[in-house]
Amino acid sequence: MVFLKLNHLKVYYPVRGGFFRRVVDYVKAVNDISFELHEGETYGLVGESGCGKTTTGRTIIGLNKATSGEIIFQDHDLTTLSKKQFNHYRKDIQMIFQDPYSSLNPKKRVADIIAEPLRNFEKLSPAEERKKVQEVMEKVGLSPDSIFKYPHEFSGGQRQRIGIARALTLNPKLIIADEPVSALDVSVQAQVLNFMKDIQKELNLTYLFISHDLGIIRHMCDRIGIMYRGQFVEEGTSEEIYENPQHIYTKRLLSAIPNVDPERRSEHKVFREKISLEFQHAFKEYFDEEGKAYKLKPISSTHSVALP
Repeated sequence: MVFLKLNHLKVYYPVRGGFFRRVVDYVKAVNDISFELHEGETYGLVGESGCGKTTTGRTIIGLNKATSGEIIFQDHDLTTLSKKQFNHYRKDIQMIFQDPYSSLNPKKRVADIIAEPLRNFEKLSPAEERKKVQEVMEKVGLSPDSIFKYPHEFSGGQRQRIGIARALTLNPKLIIADEPVSALDVSVQAQVLNFMKDIQKELNLTYLFISHDLGIIRHMCDRIGIMYRGQFVEEGTSEEIYENPQHIYTKRLLSAIPNVDPERRSEHKVFREKISLEFQHAFKEYFDEEGKAYKLKPISSTHSVALP
């Protein structure tokens, strides 16, 4: 069953210039991408900084406005809805932000931070609200008694769990996780990622997981879309992307994953240099004269590559 579907989504930002501040060009942050997300799965959006993956997530949740295209969620195109109509779907789509330090208001207690979505969408008594907040805190592995603390009294991993708790309060169906562990230490990253997988099974959540780290993506995702300058260059299952990459940009990203085996580091360095040279020499074979990726073409029922 198709849970979320993007059809030819474009998000352009105008560039203004001259005395009258007229639009002279556009920054094409997302330039005609399409993909499907199935219920209960984790779909990974991968690419380097500035490729448009975060813009895609923010557009789905309504923080950015789509220039054109469709975002089909529960048989409704979210791009055609007014702000009031979109609020009906907002509780079903929640977002976990990249930085747990800046996404939590330092002047508010945790109880108020987590209860904010409840106050916006549900009318609960103070006792019911407190009970719900404590239940969610317990679900993310934090003490229910700590709801009266402030964000600075928690560690980085605990802050991110508070962000996850806030996203879970309305029992959403889709969670967009935008680089949810990039600001955390490696040991804490593993804890948060494993915890996210556990609650996904428990609550039957669907994730759109945004990251530049292909190691984390492999651990979390069922299917993956590789983005380059606002376009897809490759899409497939996790196994296909890692074991049989076809696009030179995908190969370059994979070569950047560090090898933890000390005995194979020199071998991996040679491999990275080889891929880097191949990227320089074969660039024109994979991109047009303007440096844009070609349209995706299927090479199997689940694997597509942007080739001429």
